[in-house]
Amino acid sequence: MKKALLVLVLLLAATAGALYAFPSTLLASAQFVERSRAGLSVNTLRVDNLDIRYYEGGPDKAQTILLIHGFGADKSNWPRFARFLTDRYHVIAVDLPGFGDSSRPENISYDVGTQAERLADFMGELGIGRFHVVGNSMGGHIAALLAARHPNEVLSVGLFDNAGVVAPHPSELFQRLSKGENPLVLRSVEDFPALIDFVFVQAPPLPSRLQHYLAERSLERSAFNSMVFQQLRERYIPLEPELPKITAPTLLLWGDRDRVLDVSSIEVMKPLLKKPSVAILRDCGHVPMIERPEETARLYLDFLQQNHAPATASN
Repeated sequence: MKKALLVLVLLLAATAGALYAFPSTLLASAQFVERSRAGLSVNTLRVDNLDIRYYEGGPDKAQTILLIHGFGADKSNWPRFARFLTDRYHVIAVDLPGFGDSSRPENISYDVGTQAERLADFMGELGIGRFHVVGNSMGGHIAALLAARHPNEVLSVGLFDNAGVVAPHPSELFQRLSKGENPLVLRSVEDFPALIDFVFVQAPPLPSRLQHYLAERSLERSAFNSMVFQQLRERYIPLEPELPKITAPTLLLWGDRDRVLDVSSIEVMKPLLKKPSVAILRDCGHVPMIERPEETARLYLDFLQQNHAPATASN
């Protein structure tokens, strides 16, 4: 018995050592655990000559919720939030073209309008005629455009700290952009902790070895991300004239200490929407579905219930 226990301890120690030595394996393992807890699998679909990778889970016959990440992020932003949804909803968390594991050629457009139409094509290819959509940051900008342009397909909209409007109180991001700084595009590995602090009030625990690996990976994509960010600014589509076109119930959910996009954006959006609801999380940053996943999911599910959105699929 003692010998077997010793062997187990040695195996665990060796595994931990291997994970520390190979942070890519540690990251893959962590992501596997998160998506497994959420009941999500990984799939790929080719749309408009692009390979789009996505997570999918939940009952096939339930209504679908499409989750759209923000700038510099990917589908791995969503499993902590999605695990509270997949018992009753069919959930899809997509890697937008240009991000995550989806195609990212340099000779195509990555502006929000183009991405919204790609997602409409993506959902059409999946054969999903009507769906709920949730987006964070840039993904919220895209979600709002998708709802405005395709009102017959979108059942409800969740906008989590979304881009696309001019806030009455400019955020720290826009103040720094006006000075020629962009804190969302990494310039060195050493700047990664500052990026984490910029996005979160209370960041999830992250081992130092994994943090360094994520910083290196983000740095590798910084030139491409800079190009995408430039497109977003040059081909900007303001939401102010688009929001009145949204007929679906819309949840505006925000962290009150968001330094990327100021919570005062709600003051602009709420009067322009036909069916707005508002939820503000105290002491929370730019990505509430990561920082406070259970609370964010509860608020979102309450919104769906209040707006008479059954989990069963509709035609």
